[in-house]
Amino acid sequence: MDRVTKSYLDEFRSEQSLSSSLSESDLFELFADYCVVSLAHEEEFDTEDVHVGGEGDLGLDGLAIIVNGALISSVEEASDLLEINGFLDVKFIFVQAKTSSSFSGEQIMTFFDGVDEFFAEDPALPVNEKVEAAREVMSWLYSKSVKFKRQKPVIEMTFVTTGQWQEDQYLTAKIEKRKGQLMATGLFGEVKFTPLGANEIQTAYQRSKNNVTVEFSFSNKVLLPEIEGVEEAYLGVLPAKEYLSLITDPLGNIRKPLFYDNVRDFQGDNEVNGEIRQTLQDPAGQQRFAVLNNGVTVVTRGLDTTGNKFVVTDYQIVNGCQTSHVLFDAAEELSDEVHVPLKVISTADEEIISAIITATNRQTEVTADDLYAMSAFQKRLEALYDAFPDKKKLHYERRSKQYASANGIEKVRIIGKTLQVRAFAAMFLDDAHRAARYYGDLRAQVGTKIFIDTHKLEPYYVSAYGYYRLEFLFRNNLLPVYYKPARYHLLMALRYLVGGTDMPALTANKMTGYANKIAEVLWSDDASVEAFKEAIEVIDAVLAGDVLTRDVVKTQSFTDSVKAAAVARAEEKEATADGNAAKK
Repeated sequence: MDRVTKSYLDEFRSEQSLSSSLSESDLFELFADYCVVSLAHEEEFDTEDVHVGGEGDLGLDGLAIIVNGALISSVEEASDLLEINGFLDVKFIFVQAKTSSSFSGEQIMTFFDGVDEFFAEDPALPVNEKVEAAREVMSWLYSKSVKFKRQKPVIEMTFVTTGQWQEDQYLTAKIEKRKGQLMATGLFGEVKFTPLGANEIQTAYQRSKNNVTVEFSFSNKVLLPEIEGVEEAYLGVLPAKEYLSLITDPLGNIRKPLFYDNVRDFQGDNEVNGEIRQTLQDPAGQQRFAVLNNGVTVVTRGLDTTGNKFVVTDYQIVNGCQTSHVLFDAAEELSDEVHVPLKVISTADEEIISAIITATNRQTEVTADDLYAMSAFQKRLEALYDAFPDKKKLHYERRSKQYASANGIEKVRIIGKTLQVRAFAAMFLDDAHRAARYYGDLRAQVGTKIFIDTHKLEPYYVSAYGYYRLEFLFRNNLLPVYYKPARYHLLMALRYLVGGTDMPALTANKMTGYANKIAEVLWSDDASVEAFKEAIEVIDAVLAGDVLTRDVVKTQSFTDSVKAAAVARAEEKEATADGNAAKK
């Protein structure tokens, strides 16, 4: 392995807080998984969630399923996305990584064999739990094939080594033959095979660390008058084909993270989007699109202009999520006549950005609760995260890739809004089963039970730190990974065992002390291990010898049982403590 790749591996080990005892070959597998999936998915994710290597892996190291731009791991997540969007756009990503410097034809064919087996209706080979879970999702997706949007699912296979691909004609012919066999099954819209050598995997890793930067030509525009707090602002129209370069990545996928500050996800084939689609299907409508559509607002924290050439960095589409997705779906039908009304605003002032997002989305059917992401509460929470030093520090990511280019930050300490909601709901709202399902299950509670302006901030930080600490213990084999499916139930149980059963209101001043008591245990290496081991004993007591499965943890009954067991144990501890105090 060359020195540059080794240095990248060392940096990756540090950023992911991976054990120093992890072998170079195992580390390279995780590194390859992370780099390859990052090419197709620009959000932060846990590499362990896409790593399937080990016994029963079908010869696969990495396996990711992306549905409607979201990385998913369960049927519930896929079902939620279908309900929200009304369609399914599916991509299967497979990774095989070897530290050798050559591309072995035999190993590549074994890679294809594993993919064949994954999609087989009756696989002949045994599979591990992660592969089985992915197969369950795959089967469900195909059972809903009538909802496939633009094409059948796409397969992307990537074979990674530390060498250099030589375009061997014989091997290339064998690869094309195997791709053809997969296409002949009629299950796929496209099958891609990509060999990545040392140079390519290094480039992929560097790309994962950069904020999104795009160059486009914006000729039909006017410069808006000077506005306090705004560096520059432009209003104009942009050819739709040029606009697509703003919202698609180099692989042709829509950049989902760009729309995170737009408070609604794509709503699929609703009435309004249907009308936009009809307009684009009519030649006269295409020509009139610029005057019929409300347009798109881009807020960028970095803007360089040279004549008509615009370069935007760290930007968001804050209004125009629905328009953007419809244009993306209709990309092949767009003529040069289609223009998109576009507003480009360059500012780093968070107050102005929030005001822009709120104002532009007030013009559409968005409720006050939907605007939680832009609230002052979020900014205060980010400030609280930043107030903790060294090993106590986490980084709250209010906007996508906020910390992508920051040096010296452990990626595993970055907590996004979705993860924050899940951890808080599990630990302080006793909603562990909903947290174990999908974010959509908790979305309705945002603004009513979660991210309330009068809530104390400490429970949010403590729940997120609990999640970080628990993942650290799993990752470094300090706790059995067998219990990972119940991680949200472990957070709930720990809160009762450490904090006690008498939890103050989330708005009460006493809540700060209650949360800090839990934090003190989580900050301690030894005490946190012991506390989570006790939480595991609660899980074991509830299971009573049954097997812990992903399905079990998603049920209300399991949550209720874990809560009851944790409360009983906490009350027993409290009674013992009171008795000892009375003796003194």
